[in-house]
Amino acid sequence: MTEGTTNTTDENLFQLTNVNKRFTKGRESITIFDDLNMSIKKGEFLAIMGPSGSGKTTLLNMLGGVDQPTNGEVWFDGARIDKLSENGLAKWRAANIGFIFQFYNLMPMLSAARNVELPLLLTNLGKKRRKQSIDAALELVGLKDRAGHKPKEMSGGQQQRVAVARAIVSDPKMLLCDEPTGDLDRATADEILTMLQELNREYGKTIVMVTHDPEAAKYATKTVHLDKGEFVEKGSV
Repeated sequence: MTEGTTNTTDENLFQLTNVNKRFTKGRESITIFDDLNMSIKKGEFLAIMGPSGSGKTTLLNMLGGVDQPTNGEVWFDGARIDKLSENGLAKWRAANIGFIFQFYNLMPMLSAARNVELPLLLTNLGKKRRKQSIDAALELVGLKDRAGHKPKEMSGGQQQRVAVARAIVSDPKMLLCDEPTGDLDRATADEILTMLQELNREYGKTIVMVTHDPEAAKYATKTVHLDKGEFVEKGSV
């Protein structure tokens, strides 16, 4: 980690300080964020809402170390991460972040168990320990009996449960969810959201969820709104 004096409080897991993000398209410079500040408390379930193009996915990518700010500071659990090397970020993500996507992002040729195992291949765990972790994660999402099934043999809701198991198998501190119920019907979406709520309440997982769905946002402990790269509404951050 880059050395330096922390500017986060003990209760904050994430803090963004004066973050700027710009993209260059041809000769044009596009500003996504201009001096954005926000904090995410440990154990929070945060829903981020906003219109398309508001910066939600860019923000999620910066929180996950997939994208870096142009300027500003990103702190995680008291340590600055925006100055880490690509290799350092990869190790940090493997140890701290679980991702859940709208379209599951499962490997179609692999079984549920093998899909869940993928994050563990970046760790030093032996085969036996990996098997124990996979079984525990699949049992937690109610799919231990489907461990040998491939994605095409499962419903959309079951595939997303496998994706949740994959996200939690390495016991990360934070889950980042990009429209996790956007491809599901209401009843199945509510099942997935209830599962995320339980992971937050019972297992203390900090969760950040990007969503367009006001019903999904109701499961969060806090909702913020982005518009043109800025938080809007009183008490957003």
